[in-house]
Amino acid sequence: MNVLAINSSARTETSTSRLVVAQVVASLTAKGAPATERDLSDGVAFVTEDWVNAGLTDASDWTDGMKAARAGSDALIAEVKAADTLVIGVPIYNFGVPAVLKAWFDQICRAGETFRYTENGPQGLLTGKKAIVVISSGGVPVDSPVDFATPYVHQVLKFIGITDVEVIAADQQMTTEGRVDAAM
Repeated sequence: MNVLAINSSARTETSTSRLVVAQVVASLTAKGAPATERDLSDGVAFVTEDWVNAGLTDASDWTDGMKAARAGSDALIAEVKAADTLVIGVPIYNFGVPAVLKAWFDQICRAGETFRYTENGPQGLLTGKKAIVVISSGGVPVDSPVDFATPYVHQVLKFIGITDVEVIAADQQMTTEGRVDAAM
């Protein structure tokens, strides 16, 4: 089993999502699983016009800008394809996911690579994988009407074919004692 750990918190030293992701990864790698770590706080490119146009243009006609835009996306997709289990740290920022995590999802959701269009709508191509999603928040309860992060992550993972999703909630840390301990 190959593990891909994705951290999206801007906080590096005192991040709850990072702490719980590390605990999950340690548990999985203790059984001999290799792990790749991707720290999104290092930056992820946003989708650009070159990125979009590359999808509409034969690769033999790509400009240098298109090649560069897709190279980063190709690397991120390769990491996801190589993984059997994704462990994704998702702090809730202003009711949703961090912008850098949205950018990562935008980079890995590519027609013909991670999903395809069919007469019945999009079909995810990354089946047989598991995702463990660590959701942390100061006050937003996971799966509440004001939690837009958890359903978004579920939807995007389903879109690319990952339907085996487990959520670990480390939520309401500012209002409820012991939430981090419970998540651990």
